[in-house]
Amino acid sequence: MIRDVSKSFGAVMAVQGVSFPLYAGEAHALLGENGAGKSTLVKILAGVYGADGGGLLIDGEPVAFKGPAASRAAGVSVIYQEPTLFPDLSVAENIFMGRQPLRVGRRIDRAAMNREATDVFKRLGVELDPARVARGLSVADQQIVEIAKALSFNARVLVMDEPTAALTNVEVDRLFEVIRTLRTHGAAVLFISHRLEEAFESCQRVTIMRDGRSIRTAPIEEVTIDDVIRSMVGHDLDNLFPKTVIEPGEVVLEVEHLTRVGVFDDISFNVRRGEIVALAGLVGAGRSEVARAIFGIDKRTSGTVQVHGAELPNGNPLAAMSAGVALVPEDRRQQGLVMDMSIDRNVALASLGRLSRFGLIRRSSERDLATTWAGRLQLKFSRMVDTVSTLSGGNQQKVVLGKWLARKPSLLIIDEPTRGIDVGTKAEVHRILDELVTQGLAVLMISSELPEVLGMADRVLVLREGRITAEFTRAQADEDSVMRAATGQPPAVAA
Repeated sequence: MIRDVSKSFGAVMAVQGVSFPLYAGEAHALLGENGAGKSTLVKILAGVYGADGGGLLIDGEPVAFKGPAASRAAGVSVIYQEPTLFPDLSVAENIFMGRQPLRVGRRIDRAAMNREATDVFKRLGVELDPARVARGLSVADQQIVEIAKALSFNARVLVMDEPTAALTNVEVDRLFEVIRTLRTHGAAVLFISHRLEEAFESCQRVTIMRDGRSIRTAPIEEVTIDDVIRSMVGHDLDNLFPKTVIEPGEVVLEVEHLTRVGVFDDISFNVRRGEIVALAGLVGAGRSEVARAIFGIDKRTSGTVQVHGAELPNGNPLAAMSAGVALVPEDRRQQGLVMDMSIDRNVALASLGRLSRFGLIRRSSERDLATTWAGRLQLKFSRMVDTVSTLSGGNQQKVVLGKWLARKPSLLIIDEPTRGIDVGTKAEVHRILDELVTQGLAVLMISSELPEVLGMADRVLVLREGRITAEFTRAQADEDSVMRAATGQPPAVAA
């Protein structure tokens, strides 16, 4: 039971009077926008932070965690979005790190450790070799190892923070099976996700947070997705996809017979001024790899890329940037931002050539540029000199957008524009994209969220196993047709 928990950082009240129950054998969704207080609450459960007021009850008895070890000892385990395994150790060694079974002479009993790990995987209903090295495991398998580690601690409460953000549909289905198994064994699961449909599929109860407070707790069958959105943002969100349909202009990007052996083959398409073209398909279909080859991060084996009729050299991102191409990558934290650098310097990173004078860059120039784009993108921040790591995921995405838009590109390639951000910020990002397109920008968008593809794209190209299998206009595209093309199924026959 979480009872009247509060936590502040200086004058900022991050969590205020939050209460809701966690029941054995039940999955409980914790939903809210970025900045609603979910992460702070998770860190209180994990023992990273101490609560300023209220507290936690386990079996009706109050508990106070002095640190993460105390939280684990009480039966609470947190599985974060990005697993933290030791890559050069085996799966079993990762599970039992620091508490390996010992033989006579205090030598590690590897056979016993592997047996115990195998038993845990059997309880979860998954097959994973405990002796294999962790390096090279998929994100899904890494999360299974983290769950197995939690079970080896006899965890009674498992907190899953955005566990599906980087998983394929098949891997998500397997994770849901694991959650059902955990519930069957009596564990309470706290499930945090920005994908509302997943919460409705896997959870029995929901708590909605807004501005650090718990707004509503209810059985999942008593609420709808519209109810959840309304509670999260404090008002109706009727225009999640604010799409303005305009007549496209001249061709900005022309891709012909683009091939990277073993990754994608014979990719041809164009993107026009004032148009959003979406690359859809399953994770692993080659969408991001096509974008990287267009921008020049990866070299293409054959084929051509032209911007405004001029061919781009192979494997040369600087040439692409000079031609007016911008790339917002899928992984904003690793590839789009310097997390320990200030907000204003991150925004200015792609424009240093323009800002420099006699080889020197004035801080005021960086700050002026960043302030301009912070206003245009409605960035929420405390101070421009704060590190970008202090921002929410949605605001970090806006910083990456601002960094590239400051260059005034003619083509924006944006990979997973709203992954890991809340529904209110998604609407803002969609509004920004629509505004840019009406001003004449050409956009190549990659998204794994079908509603986003159908809601924002003028044309949809579907990739499967590195090839384009279908192209749909906005009027033709629907969820069934896109998924059939993405999975290799024949089109539905009209009745």
